[in-house]
Amino acid sequence: MKKTVISRGVLALIATGTVVFSQFALAHAHLASSVPAANAAVTPAPQHITLSFTEDVEAAFSGVDVMNAQHKAVGEKARLDGKQHDRLRVDFAQPLVQGAYQVNWHVLSVDGHKTHGSYTFTVK
Repeated sequence: MKKTVISRGVLALIATGTVVFSQFALAHAHLASSVPAANAAVTPAPQHITLSFTEDVEAAFSGVDVMNAQHKAVGEKARLDGKQHDRLRVDFAQPLVQGAYQVNWHVLSVDGHKTHGSYTFTVK
């Protein structure tokens, strides 16, 4: 009888721990969508890009670099997109020319987790 009670208690703790830790894993800010989208070919050239994440990000500790085919940064500093704290926006001072662009991003979510990634798009 004692073994059954202990086993049930251990199983309950394991189940609770699994749920709690899986929630922490889901709490990271991942890229949900972007405009232009990954692998998109766009015309005309965008005046800015917008990255939307699965949760709010800390703009002061996050960044986005948009690189042209010559590996030169072409965007301004990333900033929050209005009152949407889960979106970063990068404006372009000069129109983008035809070619491929790589977007490299890193964010710190409001819960303190860091994530990063990259994608490409093309201006026709």
